[in-house]
Formats: sequence, C-alpha cells, structure tokens
Amino acid sequence: MNNPQRSSVLCPKCRRLVSADERKCPHCDHLRPGARWKQGPLGQILYGQGQLIQWLIYLNVGLYLISLFIHPRGLGVTPSPLTFLAPDSNSLLLLGASGTIPIDQLGRWWSLLAANYLHGGLLHLFFNMMAVGQIAPLILRFYGQHRAIIIYTWGGITGFYISYVAGVPFTIGASAALCALLGAAIYYGKSRGGIHGQAVYRQIGGWAVAILVFGLIVPGINNWGHGGGFAAGIALGRVLGYSENRAEKPTCRFLARTSIFLTLVVLAWAVGSIFYYRFTG
Repeated sequence: MNNPQRSSVLCPKCRRLVSADERKCPHCDHLRPGARWKQGPLGQILYGQGQLIQWLIYLNVGLYLISLFIHPRGLGVTPSPLTFLAPDSNSLLLLGASGTIPIDQLGRWWSLLAANYLHGGLLHLFFNMMAVGQIAPLILRFYGQHRAIIIYTWGGITGFYISYVAGVPFTIGASAALCALLGAAIYYGKSRGGIHGQAVYRQIGGWAVAILVFGLIVPGINNWGHGGGFAAGIALGRVLGYSENRAEKPTCRFLARTSIFLTLVVLAWAVGSIFYYRFTG
C-alpha cells in the first residue's frame, strides 16, 4: 500500500524543510511546524526570522496612509519638504499621537505605544523606515527575533513616557523605538568587545552622534524621546542579554508575543475609533 504524498513546508523557526504533518520539527524540536496559522504572516512574525522588518515597515506605511486619507493637509499646496504630505494633527491625535495633551487631557495612555507607528510627513516616514531597514537586521542578528520585538516595543514606549514626563505636549514617530535599537546595539558592542564588538560600537556610535546632532540643530525634534529610547535600549539589552552570551528564555517569547498582541489591539482600536469619529461625527 502506497503512502499518500505528504506536502512539505518550511519550519517557521529554523526555516528547514519538514513534512507538513510532523508533530515536531526534527531539526529544532519546534511543535507543529506545519500548522496553517504558523505558515501565515503572523506566524512568521512570531516564530520566523525573515519577515519582521517587512511587516514593521508595512504597518508604519499603512498607518501613515490612513492618517493621510483622513485629512491630507499637504495636498494641493506648496509645502516645505518637512511638511510635504503631512497628515492633519487631529487625525494623528485620534490615531494615537502621544504627549501631555493626549494623556493629561484625554487619558490616552495607550498612545505611548501607538505613537511609535505614526509619522508627520513623507520624509519623516521615509527616513525612519530607511533606518529601520538598516538597524533592525543587526538587532535580529545580535539578539534574535523575540528580544528584538521586546526592545523595539518597550523601548519606544519608554521613550515616549520619558518625553511625557518632561512635558512634551504632542509627539509621534518611530525614532524612540529606533533609538532603543541603537542603545541595544551599543550595549552589545561594548559588552562583547573584541574586533567585532568594537566595530559595532563605533558604527552604531556614529548613528547615535548623528541623531544627537540632528536633534540639536533641527527644531521640533523630540530629544527626550530619543534619549529615553536610547537609555531603555541599553537597559533592555543588559537585562535580556544577547544571543552569544545568554540563551533565549520562554519569558522572552511570552513577552514578545504579548507585545505583538498589544500592538495589534491598540492600533486596531485607534484605526477603528478614527473611522468612527470621521464618518459618524
């Protein structure tokens, strides 16, 4: 009797070819590698290594397009480069801009997370996403995917909380989370040492100095958010450890999945609320 042909899939964790009906991956012991939901986009983010950056960029671009659709202030005028295709501030407020105004006056503590995915113009979005594309792969290599998610999410939240405590009234952007990635990379380079560690330390140190100088010479930059995110990245890098000196614990996987869940819930709430106010108000 011939066995029915079994389809093969890539294990979402180790990316090796396995049978779709395997109970456990023979290479990395990952349970049920052929489960349908693990082969989809969410499964790749939770378990895989190759699509996190793409989906992070898609999420930021998607929120930007939604904010622009609600009230495209920059269309039909001759704007400056920094305000070209800039969403209306009311749209950004409803979508989750953070600061003392949204938190103190509206009680929107969830904006500490949502603000990381909002941008105030096309150039703002472009430069932040370009930085994500260059820095995030390093953090994935040094820390692994779950720890990278924790650093990005909670580093961004911490950066915006610090800026809130400092009295920043209204703020958005992925820069706080990006600075958290920079801080984690700085910690990795300094802690690891050697030729490789020193090279990372110098390269990322150059990024950090450039962001500091940019923040000092360009008005309207949330330097408190940058500094808070950077400090949080160093602290999280130290607490979580990097792949070469500490194996990933189940706690990291739990925190990463919780971070993804909270992000999706908060952003879905923000988008739902803005369409509610836009079309029923």
